[in-house]
Amino acid sequence: MRSLILALLPTLLALAAAPASAQKYDSTSRVCKTNYRWGGEDTDCGYTSIAQCQASASGLAAICINNPYYAGPPIDRQPRASGRRPRPAY
Repeated sequence: MRSLILALLPTLLALAAAPASAQKYDSTSRVCKTNYRWGGEDTDCGYTSIAQCQASASGLAAICINNPYYAGPPIDRQPRASGRRPRPAY
């Protein structure tokens, strides 16, 4: 049994050291373009509208889709100043 574990140890270490695959969609852009090429595909999520993406994909083997992981615009963490001072609590 021990010799079996020692024989499989290099294989297990090689599998553990393999890089993880990256996320396909970026959550900061509304629209993504998938380019289909010989040997695979790649996804580019750098577009703000379908029309902008379609202009970039024109003449290519590509498709534009709404990003399913779009998180929306960033939320302001600080409230906007209204020009008034807060009233003290009594």
